[in-house]
Amino acid sequence: MKTFQILLVSASLILAQCREKSETEIKATQEMAVSEHSVNDKEGWEILFDGTSFDQWKGYRQEGMAEHWKIEEGAMVFSPPAERKGGESFNIVSRQDYGNFILSLEWKVAEGANSGIFWGVKEDPAYGQPYETGPEIQVLDNTRHPDAKNGITHQAGALYDMVAPSEDVTRPAGEWNTCVITVNYAEHTGKVNLNGVDVVTFPLDNPEWDAMVSNSKFADWPGFGKHHMGKIGLQDHGDVVAFRNIRIKRL
Repeated sequence: MKTFQILLVSASLILAQCREKSETEIKATQEMAVSEHSVNDKEGWEILFDGTSFDQWKGYRQEGMAEHWKIEEGAMVFSPPAERKGGESFNIVSRQDYGNFILSLEWKVAEGANSGIFWGVKEDPAYGQPYETGPEIQVLDNTRHPDAKNGITHQAGALYDMVAPSEDVTRPAGEWNTCVITVNYAEHTGKVNLNGVDVVTFPLDNPEWDAMVSNSKFADWPGFGKHHMGKIGLQDHGDVVAFRNIRIKRL
């Protein structure tokens, strides 16, 4: 009986220690999360979309937000209209301009959908669309959209029509993809990381960039890729697409 009581006391002490250790680990994890968030703030991350407001966005060449974009379950979702009036589009851009930066976001497309992420967009009456000035990182359903069959420089993650992704790491339509885009004119380099994999690297503002553009569909576009300071853009390509957790850090 005495032995049993000793074992019972020992078990109780061990259980209490485990519970205390578990609570300590949970607290440490929570503190680490808070600490990391604080570090990110100190490192200069700007929130472009927190799931609740379009305050940092507007329609291209408009004062207010473009139509047909809504906030649903913490994401900005574009649903195209059933009919359009004479060439109207609903592309959106950031309210602020950015030069050298790291842009982090998540994107998700409907089946067969197409969209894109631009940088260096210049708002000017001379340019009717963001893609006339802003290079594009492709957002696409590689499995179903026909553009994926037009060469791998048109597939998701590509620097559109110029640099193909090293591999296809996209998730199926309807699932979220994490995309991190680095643009650094000071170092003449750019990079795309998709779902944790560096899939694209490209030159910037040098003879290699010029040669790359001259061999693309943009060769004769006078404003394309010319602006080192410009807006971030998200494309209306006529399909359902969603973005969330958008933040940017100036370099």
